[in-house]
Amino acid sequence: MSQPKVIIYSGRFCGYCTAAERLFQSKNTEYELIKVDEDQDKFDHMMKITGRRTIPQIFIDEYHVGGFDDLSALNQSGKLDELLNI
Repeated sequence: MSQPKVIIYSGRFCGYCTAAERLFQSKNTEYELIKVDEDQDKFDHMMKITGRRTIPQIFIDEYHVGGFDDLSALNQSGKLDELLNI
């Protein structure tokens, strides 16, 4: 089974963004990093599709996970592994 596409809307100097990256790395899951603090258009797009201004904003395929706290809760419940097909 193929891995889903993971996208992290991120920024520099963001501890929660780094934590999200480390969690995906620990699961050997590839992800795409979109740095919204370097490009206003990318930030505007993130806000449009999530309704949120905070980073990280994480997607697994079309599913909007939310921020790191949401990702961590999914991991604790075991549902993250299901979403990642692992």
